[in-house]
Amino acid sequence: EVQLVESGGGSVQAGGSLRLSCTASGFIDNKYCMGWSRRGQGKGREGVASIDGDGTITYADYVKGRFTISKDNTDNTLYLEINNLNPEDTAMYYCAADWGTCGGDWRLLTSTYDYWGQGTQVTVSS
Repeated sequence: EVQLVESGGGSVQAGGSLRLSCTASGFIDNKYCMGWSRRGQGKGREGVASIDGDGTITYADYVKGRFTISKDNTDNTLYLEINNLNPEDTAMYYCAADWGTCGGDWRLLTSTYDYWGQGTQVTVSS
């Protein structure tokens, strides 16, 4: 059974940085797409970034230049580094995985994954 556990969220001031981690267990290998999505209070879930097993990365337009997704294949840990945080980034951030390729923008637009973590809260104050 695939399990995803996020960590690294917290409360920061605008302009600060955070590094989110997601530890994957179960049958996760380089045949899986992994990604991050977020949901702000009163908002729908939106894709943030995804990474294919071959390392292909796709970012949502609104995070380019500030967010960096990466994956350590030795221990199946997914990361999301967030810089220059602003209050609009306040949300619950979720790690997700799905067998197969990410499919670029489609995955971010639909946030369609088979497996989800419980989320880690990021709160940014002005």
